[in-house]
Amino acid sequence: MDPVTPEEVDAFLSPSKLWRRDEIQCRPNPVPAVAGVYGWWFNEIPGAIDVRGCHRWNDLVLLYTGISPKRPPGSGRPPSRGQLRQRLQTHCSGNAEGSTLRKTLGCLLTERLGIELRRVGSGKRMTFVEGEAALSRWMSEHAFVSWVERERPWELEDHLIARLDLPLNLEGNARNAFHTELSGVRARSVSRANALPVVPNPGAGGSMAPRLPAAGRE
Repeated sequence: MDPVTPEEVDAFLSPSKLWRRDEIQCRPNPVPAVAGVYGWWFNEIPGAIDVRGCHRWNDLVLLYTGISPKRPPGSGRPPSRGQLRQRLQTHCSGNAEGSTLRKTLGCLLTERLGIELRRVGSGKRMTFVEGEAALSRWMSEHAFVSWVERERPWELEDHLIARLDLPLNLEGNARNAFHTELSGVRARSVSRANALPVVPNPGAGGSMAPRLPAAGRE
């Protein structure tokens, strides 16, 4: 086990740059293809969340942290080969089936954006269908991401979740004041989706967003 250092925590909480969704979809891609921990920061709160205890940086509020690759399974199965670049692209341009963050945001923003979780394709997957594009646009305006590289990212993530108020994290975060409310919001969205007919799968929601610029900016 690699101990989490104060310097690592400081680097995460005081990032040198906060990246917009559009910026990290540019080519060349600025996100490193390595293991690490990422944080999502917001200039608009997606729901009735008390953020008084949340960490702030440059007028943005930190609401969620994630890692790639995920923690190695205890069953002896091969570990994940995930990395930051791939994972952040899924959050930015994928759909609710592949991104816990997108599913959470979409459930919280259902009424505001006029979107709804639905079963698609064979009925085993759930996305916001055409609403994924609206969710991508909302993220482009209100969500920012930062990251730190770390070989064993789950150690830093555990440290952060244990010490910070991160209301959009569910796993390992049952002590959070928003955990019960968020779990309920997601469960109700899933229940509604299960009660509705299956619809065709339009593909990844981010792909329906406007074309992005070819190069990023510092």
